[in-house]
Amino acid sequence: MTNPIFVALDTRDTDHAIALSAGLQGLVGGIKLGKEFFTAQGPQGARRVCEAAGLPLFLDLKFHDIPNTVAGAVRAALPLKPFILNVHAGGGAAMMRAAAQAAAEAGSDRPLVIGVTVLTSLGDDDLGAMGVSGTAADQVVRLARLTQDCGLDGVVCSAREITVLREACGPDFKLVVPGIRPAWSSTDDQRRIVTPSQALTMGADYLVIGRPITAADSPATAAKKIAAEIAGK
Repeated sequence: MTNPIFVALDTRDTDHAIALSAGLQGLVGGIKLGKEFFTAQGPQGARRVCEAAGLPLFLDLKFHDIPNTVAGAVRAALPLKPFILNVHAGGGAAMMRAAAQAAAEAGSDRPLVIGVTVLTSLGDDDLGAMGVSGTAADQVVRLARLTQDCGLDGVVCSAREITVLREACGPDFKLVVPGIRPAWSSTDDQRRIVTPSQALTMGADYLVIGRPITAADSPATAAKKIAAEIAGK
């Protein structure tokens, strides 16, 4: 994939998601559908958007349950042919191994299975209140190593952890980075952010960008502006 941007379609309206993705063809590398959309529209709605968009799908459902249930959920998602799907690394080793094994059943259509480490909305104080010792970066590395040991392809992480994760997990470990905000955009509720060009320079593989594109007066213009920023223009 030459374009690293997955646009987050954070809507529950199928027609709106289709219109957004159709207007971004050739400007982004893929689409991300998450819990809001999937809860409202389910697999049928996701299938409609994917067929209309003609773009790779990041199915962002963050599975987190006992191993058998997560394996079943991964198998249920495979007919959508996602390019990426994710699970919570906090679900433990057995759960992540079960997810990887279930995904492998898709053969050549196998999606990348990535672990969710620390949500980008959480800071050190938030983790401390949850009983997690150390910094957010410490916890990201701890969970990323566990994820890699369990056979997953990479993690979702803040761009601020890219360098340390490359050192800990090597160059082939996929890093999917949300919380991306262009310099000209609002930070919204994301606390650990960098710009698209910074994230790619640091070594991110894929970027997840939502509101800076989807909430713009012209999503296509915003996507082009981000592409120009990435190109250093």
